[in-house]
Parts: sequence; C-alpha cells; structure tokens
Amino acid sequence: MDIVLSVILLILFAPICLVVSIAIRLDSKGPIFADVPERVGQGGNPFKMYKFRSMIKNAHILLHTDARFKTLFEQYQKDSYKLKDDPRVTPVGKWIRKHSLDEIPQLINVLIGDMSIVGPRAYYPDELENQQKKHPDTKEYVVDVLSVKPGITGLWQVSGRSEVHFDKRIALDAEYVKTISLWKDLSIIFRTPLVMITGRGAV
Repeated sequence: MDIVLSVILLILFAPICLVVSIAIRLDSKGPIFADVPERVGQGGNPFKMYKFRSMIKNAHILLHTDARFKTLFEQYQKDSYKLKDDPRVTPVGKWIRKHSLDEIPQLINVLIGDMSIVGPRAYYPDELENQQKKHPDTKEYVVDVLSVKPGITGLWQVSGRSEVHFDKRIALDAEYVKTISLWKDLSIIFRTPLVMITGRGAV
C-alpha cells in the first residue's frame, strides 16, 4: 500500500511540486530541499528526510549557533521543537508549511523504505533526548514509536499538528503503534486532506 500510494501521489502532485520548486527558487537564496539534520527512524536508525525548503538557508544551524537566535532557540525547546511566528520562515515557506506542501518530497522516503504513508512523527535525535529529560514518563512511549517506520501523516498530525506538545504527541504516536490497523491507517489518510486544506494547527 505504501509503494502504490506513494507512486500515485507523486504523479498527482508532480505539477504542484514544479510550482513549489520554482516559487522557492524565486523567493529566497538556497536549495529547493531543506538542509536539515537527519531524523530518527525505525529501530533508532538515522535517515535523511526530504522536505521542500520553507526557511532561509542554513536555518537549523543558525538557530543552534547564531547568538541572534538565542532567545528563539530557548523558545523552540520550550515549545516542543515548534515555533510560531518563526522569523526564519520565508514568505513562500509560510504558505507551503500551512498546507503541508513542504512534506510532499517525503514520498521519496516512502519509496526508498525509510518511511510509511502513515506512522509516528520522525523526530530529531536531540529532540528525543531533550524532551525525554523534560518528560521522563514518555520513555516507554519512545520505545513503541521507534519500533515502526515514521509516517508522512499520522494520528498526531490529524489531531492538532503543531498545537500538540511533545508529551501528548508521543503518547498519540504510541497509541497509534499499539492499535495499528489498516482501517486506522485509511481513516488517518482520509482525514489528512482536510487538515492540509484548512492549515489547522500549522506553524
């Protein structure tokens, strides 16, 4: 199902991907794909996630190393690695993030076996480490979450997206893993387009 759906969706989204790619190049300097660190996949194995670039070039590195972003980085950690009104987001980036168009290239990750269409969030290594220190009761959830492939969409994405903080997010991911089924996956897939169109919970 993952392979068939990803091929179909890549074909359907091809015109949108072309428009988004051109818009990104015209909007700001930098690559079309986001230059972000690897994520944690199934079994704790790192992998490169493909996303359209929605921020300024080297945004992730600047957040962690540039003194101008010190306060922003502290807020980033406090808000479960999500930021509202992030100054690093480009004008085009703000729009594609709202409608989750930046996530389309993750279909490539599905084709090469790193991800599934539906699954838990793909977390950053430092995000998992720091958030587990902040929420020690979530460690058992993390074990469950890392037992399966992360997904492009999932239970937490259709339950509030970035409005859901880490402790609730990881609990939703673990709940999905423990009750995984074809019907649950189909339910999440059918709910995803509404979330994309409305932009509910996006930052």
